[in-house]
Amino acid sequence: MPIFEYRGVNATGKNIRGVVDAESPQLARAKLRSDGIYLTDLSEGSSQRVKSSKASGFGAVVRSRDIAIMTRQLSTLISAGIPLVESLSALVEQTEHLKLKRVVSDVREKVNEGSSLADAMRTHRRVFNNLYANMVMAGESSGTLGVVLDRLADFTEGQMKLRNRILQIMAYPSFMLLIGVTVMLFLFTFVIPKVTTIYDSIDAVLPTPTLVLITASSFLTNYWYFLPIFAALFIYTLRAYVAREEGRLKVDALLLKIPLLGSLIRMISISRFTRTLGTLLSSGVPLLSSMDIVKNVVNNRVISGVIDRARQDISEGDSVNAPLRRSGEFPPMVTHMIAVGERTGALDKMLIKVSDVYDDQVDSQIVTFTSLLEPVMIVAMAVTVGFIVLAVLLPLLELTSKLGI
Repeated sequence: MPIFEYRGVNATGKNIRGVVDAESPQLARAKLRSDGIYLTDLSEGSSQRVKSSKASGFGAVVRSRDIAIMTRQLSTLISAGIPLVESLSALVEQTEHLKLKRVVSDVREKVNEGSSLADAMRTHRRVFNNLYANMVMAGESSGTLGVVLDRLADFTEGQMKLRNRILQIMAYPSFMLLIGVTVMLFLFTFVIPKVTTIYDSIDAVLPTPTLVLITASSFLTNYWYFLPIFAALFIYTLRAYVAREEGRLKVDALLLKIPLLGSLIRMISISRFTRTLGTLLSSGVPLLSSMDIVKNVVNNRVISGVIDRARQDISEGDSVNAPLRRSGEFPPMVTHMIAVGERTGALDKMLIKVSDVYDDQVDSQIVTFTSLLEPVMIVAMAVTVGFIVLAVLLPLLELTSKLGI
């Protein structure tokens, strides 16, 4: 069924736009007219525009939240016994996100033409990633598509909650850092130059802290435009270095060695690895295929390299826990629980338990990290302000001591 993009005015006179599916333009107009929408423009959406990840108009970016809601709705429809094509048609009607509506409509057309759901989703890799498509394929082949989609929705929501939790906790320290930098720039650019002008008439050698303060203030006042240039060059150089595989590997290895932050990154990587692998295995995806997918989910190249080497060892007959244990990158508790899961034949459930444990540890570690970050920032600001006060008052104290006041 074709999908049409429209612009129009509703009963209250508000301009609206969206998409609607119908057999023909005439039926699309009739459908919209029955909904109280008066059309100003109607055009059939092309497949090229559907495939584009940069579709014009609002809703061009499909967020994890939109994918999770759509997956949950599709799972409910399929579990209720509604045929796949009808479920996708209902999903097109329910989905409010413009780009996602286009994508689901295109997937429905391909499924209606005889394609599998997984293959249809693979044509939209920027919306449905490799993990998503492989789990759907496993669900289709095992006849448990509804259950697999439900697990996918849980997985997507879990990853989204973890990301939002990190962003939420880091919001306050980031705000404090921004305020601190802004105040320091204001002091060095506007306040200190006016205060230090009184030293121009003093015929004496100024103390080193005062000279440093005056030099820094003079640089920020006269050459401030160099700061964004230096920042841009630094970011460009860092991104170019990280874009190389060798550079990314060294940066990721360095991050793992940073106190507190390194252990937090390791926990997040292990949590993603265990939850993703457990979800894939419980959905019927073969172990080696699951390992191929999981190595791309972990953002740290060191951990990803360990998983890749473990996959090679597993393909040669090794167990899952042995290569992970030999790497030294996975804590003994993790490899021990994986070994127990392999022996009992419940590896997928054990992996999910490991992920639950590490999710709790990530929350605890984030709280600890931010609780330590706040006093460090306060001490840094106090030291900076103390240096400014000392640099300003030191010449005055020396002058008054010489005059005997």
